[in-house]
Amino acid sequence: MHSITPMIPTGPMGLVAAVEFYVQHMGFVLEWQSDSMAGIRRGDVAMHLVENENREWAENASFSIGVADLDALYAEYRDLPADVGPLEVKAWGRREFHLIVPARVCFQFFQTEPREGDAI
Repeated sequence: MHSITPMIPTGPMGLVAAVEFYVQHMGFVLEWQSDSMAGIRRGDVAMHLVENENREWAENASFSIGVADLDALYAEYRDLPADVGPLEVKAWGRREFHLIVPARVCFQFFQTEPREGDAI
């Protein structure tokens, strides 16, 4: 296996508004779009937005994403029109913050260790 591309529900906000939020506020790039789905990417993280008004699916979807510079991402995201939690060390010892987008999908961002060959 080489990668995973999660299918993220748009919830009641719909596909057009979801694409706008991820692109304008979260820094993703729109790679393609159809009537009911869209492919977005930021760096090595790709996602498919799926138009689906099932509120329960959106409210129960959560994704944990490792990043190289957690402080910079938090500075970029902390004032988004979304629910952004504090940047803190959790009880399990990992420094992270969460962001709940308007569709109610939860993203948890954490600092990853540099891999061999990664820029520092």
